[in-house]
Amino acid sequence: MRTLLLSAALAAAAVPAVAQIGNSQGLVTVTVQDVTILDDFLNDTQIAALNNLNVPITAQVPISVAANVCGTTVAVLSAARKTGDAACDATSGNQFLAQQVLRQRLGQTK
Repeated sequence: MRTLLLSAALAAAAVPAVAQIGNSQGLVTVTVQDVTILDDFLNDTQIAALNNLNVPITAQVPISVAANVCGTTVAVLSAARKTGDAACDATSGNQFLAQQVLRQRLGQTK
């Protein structure tokens, strides 16, 4: 019984540390040159509103999302963060990037 309680306590204590590691990489500035990469994730009205903004559009996203939409790796972006602010150009879109662009550029949450 003591072993079970000790294991549960250690597991609970480890959760915040894991969460901190996941967030320690920070945010990366992603530039969207062409909003059509977000067509599959936004409706026509949202795309039209984004087209009315000055291009390029930038958004701050977690490093893992940036690596995914920019066609690079987390390691490359992490190395760039050590020498300055990491940034990349989106070559594809995903739901998270689309939602962050809406939130940060249009003030929309959905």
